Amino acid sequence: METIELADGRIAYELAGPAEGRLAVLVHGMGDDRTTFRFLSRRLAEAGYRVAAMDVRGYGESSTGWPDHEVASIGADVLALVRHLGGPATVVAHSIGCASAVWAAAEAPAEVTELVLIGSFSGDTPVKAWMKLASRAVGRSALLWGMFLRSSYPTAKPADFGAYLAGITAGLREPGRLAALRAQIEVSLGGVVSRYPEVTCPAVVVMGTKDADFPDPAAEAGLIAGKMASATTRTVLVEGAGHYPHAEMPDATATAILAALAKGPAFQG
Repeated sequence: METIELADGRIAYELAGPAEGRLAVLVHGMGDDRTTFRFLSRRLAEAGYRVAAMDVRGYGESSTGWPDHEVASIGADVLALVRHLGGPATVVAHSIGCASAVWAAAEAPAEVTELVLIGSFSGDTPVKAWMKLASRAVGRSALLWGMFLRSSYPTAKPADFGAYLAGITAGLREPGRLAALRAQIEVSLGGVVSRYPEVTCPAVVVMGTKDADFPDPAAEAGLIAGKMASATTRTVLVEGAGHYPHAEMPDATATAILAALAKGPAFQG
């Protein structure tokens, strides 16, 4: 575990893989921490990447008390970590973390050379009233958030799911952690406008076919890909997976991501 000190707090991150490898920075979604990428991080490291899995501001071992948890602010944290580690980087993100990864790619195209967006959203699907109520409810307690996480794996749970969930809920019980979750929920419900049209780097959009966040996950992936300015955007559908395909079906997801990245022009040679 290492840290980088920024103006408003500390960002923690964990490194894996060869020091000379191509940098990959991993950005988790709300209510989570870097351990959501425990399987994908290992596979990327085995493939030769230098992997930095970060704890987003307010979560994991990063500090609490940040002035905000807006998409652009977290995107700026991502860029700060990329620069700290000598970039440029492939940025892999999940859920609302994807909006911050997209922001970083649009803001600094020379420093984010590829994107992998897992469980992202197009912004075209309105949030139903009952979902807003449910989202705010689960943000009030670590127990309720844990129940939500259990429901997000419709086909299978990894063997270590119990230990992972215990770690997440224990973390959210620490002072200041639930505040970060509630802040990100409000950002999400307020309607995030992602900077997809400004993204020119190669991108991979990954979606579980049973992702309950979307009425039609395959269509959602297509909408996201269609918004990108990049001429090299690929979609990957993980059959049977929910909102966490990288953890629910890690082998299939990692294999598909690595295959898609290998086809991009930045990965030739």
